Amino acid sequence: MRLQGTSFVLLPHLGPILVWLFTRNHMSGWCEGPRMLSWCPLHKVLLLVQTIIYSIVGYASYLVWKDLRGGSGWPLALPLGLYAVQLTISWTVLVLFFIVHNPGLALLHLLLLYGLVVSTALIWHPINKLAALLLLPYLAWLTVTAALTYHLWRDSLCPVHQPPPTEKSD
Repeated sequence: MRLQGTSFVLLPHLGPILVWLFTRNHMSGWCEGPRMLSWCPLHKVLLLVQTIIYSIVGYASYLVWKDLRGGSGWPLALPLGLYAVQLTISWTVLVLFFIVHNPGLALLHLLLLYGLVVSTALIWHPINKLAALLLLPYLAWLTVTAALTYHLWRDSLCPVHQPPPTEKSD
């Protein structure tokens, strides 16, 4: 893989790195305490999965770029333009969730992102079948992320759904 391939793999990580720089002191406890869901993955697991998924998606975009003979121009406009919009929405979800602390708006963006990823897979399939298939783990990850976000949003609106505070005995 040439320098371009490495660039494509690293590009999706730009947004999460910037969000981390602004929120690194506030991210570790995002799914802990009274809002903890029994099926919520550990923070480090979330970061690992996110890193792997973004790398896979970046590599898939490189495959599409390479199969369309690289460079720029109209043949790349739709497949990689849609991917660029998808990346932007993905990064926006991180901002809405970790900086703005608005899980409801983040959930709406996740649903939009899900549709964009499906559309991207359909556009990429005739160009490079492997690239389209590499988006499937991303769709699975978005399903988990949307479920977590939905529960956090619901709990913030409806205190009835929040777990009762635990009493500590002295």
